[in-house]
Amino acid sequence: MATAFKNLSDYDKNNVPNGADFKIGIVVSEWNDSITNALLFGAKTALLENGVKEENIMIRYVPGTFELPLGCQLLLDNTDIDGAIAIGVVIQGETRHFDFVCEGATQGLMQVGLEYNTPVMYCVLTDDNIQQSLDRSGGKHGNKGTDTAIACLKMIEFKRSMQ
Repeated sequence: MATAFKNLSDYDKNNVPNGADFKIGIVVSEWNDSITNALLFGAKTALLENGVKEENIMIRYVPGTFELPLGCQLLLDNTDIDGAIAIGVVIQGETRHFDFVCEGATQGLMQVGLEYNTPVMYCVLTDDNIQQSLDRSGGKHGNKGTDTAIACLKMIEFKRSMQ
């Protein structure tokens, strides 16, 4: 397990760009909302701690993880955000639905980021059970929302350094 000995909320604060002039969109799945809201809390807290102004964080909700790519695309079409964070969780069930939702969301988010030449960050937990999701949304492994927000800031800075 990749996160067995890693706290997702640990990062070197000296190695994170100041986001004072960054605008970030966050698209959150309403499905499994106790977990997605915890991931949102981690992401928003990390952004604020690293200089992003509250008014520069736009949060929108979609019904489920499968809808995250379109949600991010609509944000990029209709706002001037510098990057997007897609937050969702899919927990393995008894059918192959898990596989299709995970693959669709993953490929869709990658496609949106490449099409718009903008960081579209993947904060989607794809766990075997609810406990694994709880462990990664503020539990013993920290918060994947924090980890993803820091990656978003770094990718925005990387993009700007190429312009």
